[in-house]
Amino acid sequence: MADQTLKQQLTAEMKSAMRAKEKERLAAIRLILSEVKRIEVDERIDVDDERMLVVLDKMCKQRRDSISQYEQAGRDDLASQERFEMEVIQTFMPTPLTDAELDTLIADAISQTGATSMKDMGQVMAILKPQLQGRADMAAVSKKIKAGLQ
Repeated sequence: MADQTLKQQLTAEMKSAMRAKEKERLAAIRLILSEVKRIEVDERIDVDDERMLVVLDKMCKQRRDSISQYEQAGRDDLASQERFEMEVIQTFMPTPLTDAELDTLIADAISQTGATSMKDMGQVMAILKPQLQGRADMAAVSKKIKAGLQ
């Protein structure tokens, strides 16, 4: 399965969810595929694995935001639906980095760029973003970089 693209993997998982009659999982996978199709049509491109990670990461972030809003509104039913969708989306993402791995990558990027102040944060983020896409929450990474540059 390692030689399959994420898009092919999603399509295969959609078919298996259909066969197993897993309606909720099927709906979540179709959400992902419809977003990919929208991007392909709008931008007239074929979505590769790198772009797919960006899409999946964005969808997870949207789900996290929705969950917090639904919980504040007392809509636990909708929050649990969003949680389920987020779990399905995360199955197609690479394994998240541990804090130690993340700290090491941040320290390497800071030393690589010679960053010394907050003005250099953009350079550090430019190096880290491709390495961390889909493997770490970029907001948390940003906080760690700020802490490292002060």
